[in-house]
Amino acid sequence: MRIALRWLIAFALLAATYNPTQYNWLHWSVQNYSDQLPLIVLSGLILLIGYIIFMRATLRSIGPFGMALVLALIAALLWVLYDFGWLSLENQAVNLWLGLIALSLVLGVGLSWSHIRRAISGQADMDDVDE
Repeated sequence: MRIALRWLIAFALLAATYNPTQYNWLHWSVQNYSDQLPLIVLSGLILLIGYIIFMRATLRSIGPFGMALVLALIAALLWVLYDFGWLSLENQAVNLWLGLIALSLVLGVGLSWSHIRRAISGQADMDDVDE
């Protein structure tokens, strides 16, 4: 359950920053740049902090090679779905949502990797501290 929550938070972070609807930080900040600059800067810094937390944890846990492997696995899954005709790539909005899901899965796996590895192998990381 915690892994799904981490993935949902990563998805919310990415979707809040940009998505194909008009309800995202980038669209809002461009539309309201002159009127709400302090709020845009504050919310942008909050998003940046979220990205730093997720990226730092992901890079420390699975590294760039692991990130590439997770993305390759997701790309292969999408390729299989497309090849079987279960997925159409005609709609740009759907493609963007698929990209957001893929990136959020990478960040979610990266943030949850210690828990995933412990569940699979039964071994704890050296950074894990039981208090």
